[in-house]
Amino acid sequence: QVQLVESGGGLVQAGDSLRLSCAASGLTFSVYTMGWFRQAPGQEREFVAAITPSGSTTGYAISVKGRFTISRDNAKDTMYLQMNMLKPEDTAAYYCAADWETSISPSRRAANYNYWGQGTQVTVSS
Repeated sequence: QVQLVESGGGLVQAGDSLRLSCAASGLTFSVYTMGWFRQAPGQEREFVAAITPSGSTTGYAISVKGRFTISRDNAKDTMYLQMNMLKPEDTAAYYCAADWETSISPSRRAANYNYWGQGTQVTVSS
């Protein structure tokens, strides 16, 4: 049974940093493209960042580029999202997801991802 478990969310002030983790089990983590998505109340789920299986290629939403960094440790079956200079508009539930298809660039489409975690809440106060 595939499980993706996010952790590291919390309540912070604008300008602070957080690091999210996504621990995977029940799948061969090193062959999956991994992604982070987020969803604020009343809004659609949106792409945040993604990373290819080897970690050699990453992609970011324009809104987070330069502030967030995605990474993975295949030896630990874990993906990370380092979030710096947080803004109130970053407030959302953050989800990790796994995509068994690989390509040159990691997918930004939620529909392409096969497995999802339960989410971790990030709240940024102004």
